[in-house]
Amino acid sequence: MMTMLNTTSMGLFARYLTLWVFLSIIIGIGLGAWFPDIFQWLGKLEIYHINLPVAFLVWAMIMPMLLKIDYASLHEVMEHRRGIGVTLAINWLVKPFSMALLGWFFLQYLFAPYLEADKIPEYIAGLILLAAAPCTAMVFVWSKLVDGHPQFTLTQVALNDVIMVVAFAPIVGLLMGVASIIVLWDTLMLSVLLYIVLPVLVQYLRQNSAHSARINHEFH
Repeated sequence: MMTMLNTTSMGLFARYLTLWVFLSIIIGIGLGAWFPDIFQWLGKLEIYHINLPVAFLVWAMIMPMLLKIDYASLHEVMEHRRGIGVTLAINWLVKPFSMALLGWFFLQYLFAPYLEADKIPEYIAGLILLAAAPCTAMVFVWSKLVDGHPQFTLTQVALNDVIMVVAFAPIVGLLMGVASIIVLWDTLMLSVLLYIVLPVLVQYLRQNSAHSARINHEFH
């Protein structure tokens, strides 16, 4: 029932999100073909392998959700510890291994005749790298679209990012069958700082400022 209510309350953008994503991909490919120099220049605007225009767009995605978070009520998240446990189990005990299995099946066998043989291991490695890193920005977007619990969403994302710092390299190394994985720690830590710490800090300071202004107004 809750899912039905949330779905029916979606606006035009949320209801046809798949269509907008598809159109955005087509438009992006077209713009890249028509104006290659501009997009090559934008692609070079990066710090520690993090593209700055993309970082700005990620901020634009996650800030609407963060604006709804009441940091004073974060303690309520403990009431949803079962949900957090399920999320952690799916992200770290199921998703990386199931993704590796699907990648192995589709790329190594089903679609192998249509792919360059020497590129298949690279494709599988890419899928494993993606599967082992939990999504951050889109979690906020999906939660906002279905009117999810802001504090619960923030806690899930933060916990998964903390676990990723420790578990990412061993899981990827295990699935790729190699002894060691070179983890770009500067990129990883800067991503957490940009996409979690800074937006949360900005919103926290904003809330405190608004609260102080309201108290001063009531006092005077």
